[in-house]
Amino acid sequence: MSKITREQIVALAKLQQIELEISKTRERLSKVDQRFEELDGKLLDLRQMIEQYESTIKEMNRQYRAYESDAQANLDRIKKSEAKLSSVKTNKEYQSSLKEIDDLKEKNSKLEDEMIEFLERIEEADRELKAKSTAYSALKAEIQTEKETIQREAQEERHQLEKLDADWKSLSEGIDAELLVTFNRIKTNQANKIGIVAVSSAVCQGCHMNIPPQLYNELQRGDKLQRCPICERIIYWKDQKERSE
Repeated sequence: MSKITREQIVALAKLQQIELEISKTRERLSKVDQRFEELDGKLLDLRQMIEQYESTIKEMNRQYRAYESDAQANLDRIKKSEAKLSSVKTNKEYQSSLKEIDDLKEKNSKLEDEMIEFLERIEEADRELKAKSTAYSALKAEIQTEKETIQREAQEERHQLEKLDADWKSLSEGIDAELLVTFNRIKTNQANKIGIVAVSSAVCQGCHMNIPPQLYNELQRGDKLQRCPICERIIYWKDQKERSE
């Protein structure tokens, strides 16, 4: 490897910072679709709730119509039974007809009570449906606005990514090729993909361990590649106003 200058190390540190920003930008962009899906999921949940209310109201109306049909059938039977009263010949038949009429009237009374209860339930469900429908319209508009904001932010992120990529290319061209290879190899062995870190007050900012005094003195000269003996990252001296004797 050719002689490494302080300028080369500083440039490498800047290159890494650009890479970290590129990584963060790409991560944010990768979540755009997920954010859209989450917003659509909220709208879908409310839409399904509305459909459930609509289905429930439809079923209650069907049941109400069945009650109406039964009540009307009972009324028809009552009229027929009442019409037959004038033609019965025995007291037994007369009493039997009266009982049949009373039974039908009692059935209708119960049906009417159930119909009133159903009407109340239908009206309550209708109110809930209207409230949910209003909430759906408001949420739909809110989500549309949020999606537009996300799209604008994503577009800005893409422009920023293009700039970062260009900056990375421009900066990397001025860094020693062998130094870049070493940097990339070290980086792949680090969980956080950071291959170069500063040393401040004799402490490696990667592993937060003190480096040996001799190494710290050599590091301040900045005339060759140095690596932390603990985490093995490339290190550079950050404290320009601090110098060990």
